[in-house]
Amino acid sequence: MRIGVISDTHLPALIRSVDELGLQLREMLNTVDLILHAGDVIAPSVVEWCEGFAPVKVARGNNDLFEHPAVAERHIFEVEGWKIGLVHEVRPESRPINELLADGTLGEHVDVLIAGDTHVERLEMRDQVLLLNPGSPTLPHHKEFRLGTAALLEVSRQQVAAQIVVLGETPGSPNPGRAKALTVARDADGRARALS
Repeated sequence: MRIGVISDTHLPALIRSVDELGLQLREMLNTVDLILHAGDVIAPSVVEWCEGFAPVKVARGNNDLFEHPAVAERHIFEVEGWKIGLVHEVRPESRPINELLADGTLGEHVDVLIAGDTHVERLEMRDQVLLLNPGSPTLPHHKEFRLGTAALLEVSRQQVAAQIVVLGETPGSPNPGRAKALTVARDADGRARALS
């Protein structure tokens, strides 16, 4: 399964149209089977825009003051035998994984923990948990509006391949995001380990 991951779109706070999220994000979402939004959507129109590409799950952000069937405080679900947790915030992300899980998933173990809120992309493997923050496509690294980052997950029974996707450049405003890729597989004992 191919999953698109975005967070912190903050629309329409700074820009009025989802089309201003950029062509590369639209092209990426055209290729996915599921979209995970890690919160701070701001308006239900963004969720509806995402639903035009694929089914959507949204973790409620601190700025998401609307109701929508796709929105919940957290989502914990399985894809191809991998348990995924989707939340908005587990700040600071540098804390031990057990603390992030205690806050984000109420202590439930997941193989992949997705969170947003910081607007800074993160992709790493710690204590058998793949930690992913897709950053923000509109306010990367909390700079003024410009194209930023999103993420892709390719999930099969054998592995999860994750990548941070840099969404291009805004004229006069360089994108601070950095592309990164990491693949995780299960060993013979069923333990997750990073391959790259």
